[in-house]
Amino acid sequence: MQFTISGREKAYNAEESVDAYLKRVYTHVPLEQVESIFAFTERSTLYGGRPFMKPQLLAKDIQCMYDLGIGYRIPLTNNFVTREEYEMNLCFLEKYHRAGNSVILVNDDLAKWIREDFPKYRIEASIIKCIDTHRRIGKAFELYDTVVLPTSLNESIEFLDEIDCKERITLFAFAGCGVNCPSKICYPSMSKFNKFNGHTKIDCSRPTKSREIRNRVRFDLNRYNDMGFNRFKMIEPLATVRRSPRNINAIKYKPIPA
Repeated sequence: MQFTISGREKAYNAEESVDAYLKRVYTHVPLEQVESIFAFTERSTLYGGRPFMKPQLLAKDIQCMYDLGIGYRIPLTNNFVTREEYEMNLCFLEKYHRAGNSVILVNDDLAKWIREDFPKYRIEASIIKCIDTHRRIGKAFELYDTVVLPTSLNESIEFLDEIDCKERITLFAFAGCGVNCPSKICYPSMSKFNKFNGHTKIDCSRPTKSREIRNRVRFDLNRYNDMGFNRFKMIEPLATVRRSPRNINAIKYKPIPA
């Protein structure tokens, strides 16, 4: 099994080393199975998925990852990207362009541009694209190296069993509110937030209470591995997750403390 692991919690302790962070937060994941870590580094308008507050991985963290044989997986999941904006981020993309690093994307145009200009990156289709049929998976494989499936499909064993090229699929090891979300309206609003143009409202299709009904779901990875899946995305275990304010639209976004 290979794991791509969230480094978001690393921002809460800038002095902690990457290997110490992994041992503390992901106790049961062998270091040699950590393929990559995803989190924000310097500011970029290509980020999506979560609001950018400050870097979560510092330069020393990236170097430590490289020394450990762990790649940097860049969450460039902004829904809205222009060619001009892409060109403004070329230096950022060049900085991390090396074998073993990857980008996770939503925008197909961005995927094509990066494929042409930065061939060393592995390009992955984000869960945000909601690739939830066999036809969509096949179509995505024409552009993307790997595809992250919606967490709701983790429980559709028959559907998973019928997928070809299972080695190109990434499944979630844990799931949160997204596993039963009726409408993922949060992602476009987070994309707008990360343009840093004054948009601060983060939309959500559910109130906090209903989002927490299932809490954190942990899936049986051995079952998926036996089926032929070997790539897994791991967000922070429940014990490390900080609870959000009750009214998501009333969140006051402030820099994460060091």
